[in-house]
Amino acid sequence: MRALSEKVSGIVSSATLDVADRAREMKRQGIDVISLSIGEPDFDTPNHIKVACIDALMRGETHYAPSRGIPELLQAVAGKILTENRFPCSPEQVIATAGAKHAIAMAMQAVLNPGDQVIVLDPSWVSYEPCVQLAGGRAIHHPLNPKTFQLDDSVGERITGKTRMIVVNSPSNPTGAVLDRKSLQLVADLCADYELLALSDEIYEKLVYGKEHISLAAVKDMAERTITVNGFSKAYAMTGWRLGYAVAPPAVIRQMTKVQQHGVSHPTTFVMWGGVAALTGDQTCVEEMRREFEARRNYLLEVFREMKATVAPADGAFYAFIDARGEDTEVADHWLAKAHVAVTPGAAFNAPGWVRLSYATAMPQLREAVKRIKSVWGEAPGRVMQKGVM
Repeated sequence: MRALSEKVSGIVSSATLDVADRAREMKRQGIDVISLSIGEPDFDTPNHIKVACIDALMRGETHYAPSRGIPELLQAVAGKILTENRFPCSPEQVIATAGAKHAIAMAMQAVLNPGDQVIVLDPSWVSYEPCVQLAGGRAIHHPLNPKTFQLDDSVGERITGKTRMIVVNSPSNPTGAVLDRKSLQLVADLCADYELLALSDEIYEKLVYGKEHISLAAVKDMAERTITVNGFSKAYAMTGWRLGYAVAPPAVIRQMTKVQQHGVSHPTTFVMWGGVAALTGDQTCVEEMRREFEARRNYLLEVFREMKATVAPADGAFYAFIDARGEDTEVADHWLAKAHVAVTPGAAFNAPGWVRLSYATAMPQLREAVKRIKSVWGEAPGRVMQKGVM
């Protein structure tokens, strides 16, 4: 066989999915594994969304749709942006995609040229850099303040003549941090001063606890410089539906549309009708899930405080990001092998020494997972602490 793509060969696989696959394999072998590795709500998709999809199937919505998505979904997204995110948006500025990850990948392909640099704020989600690389760009990592997980002026030092974009993720995966207005204003100022684009990943916007979510595009004139990415997986428990969207200036949307036309053509037609129902229907289900996530978050934070652990803010999303006080990959491997609890090493998020726990799982499993982790804490190689103290 001749050599395969060097570009793809240089891409690392997804650590979160790798850990989840290992956990699933252990379960198939009959081992009682509790997986806190993957960011998937344990709730079922709300019934009215499923009914809307079934109705679409039954009335024959099984054919090709417009490349940007069905008009009803584009209108629903635009209305949601105007009322909830509070920045200007028309249906012409929206594209429906096969998941938020797909929107991010297409946005990178639509705006980046070979050699363009993209500033990624660490700790960062595992797929940002691969999306940049696949688009021919180069990710430039910049650490957030390790105490507050907010931005400071030092980010400006990363900007060069090749910088094209800054990626923002609030609430954050993996830390749960919610960027404040000062941090977002700093991004806005840099984008204006250096004529940069921003990609704002807001997939966890509805899962916030005691903080305010602010859309980057709502800051000053950032709507004309921002690609806002969102989706249905987290807020509506629709991970398997693979439906997301992006909102951006029309020129960017036109570029993304061309990428989509030559890729998946458009998201699944009847799935998009489920998206319409999600956005325009009763939002009580979203708040009920958010409250349950908050109860789990509060439980974990209380446990970690009692154990003297260092934990990232956890003001949003459904992750607890913990200082492992050791080599994170070894710690995660040890917890999986000995305690049968799967977590994701921080190195996957450019944050070595930390581990990410997803609390998108039921409280009884969460309590059992904590019990198991306590039982092996301090046993992994490289740990410098007393056993039983977290």
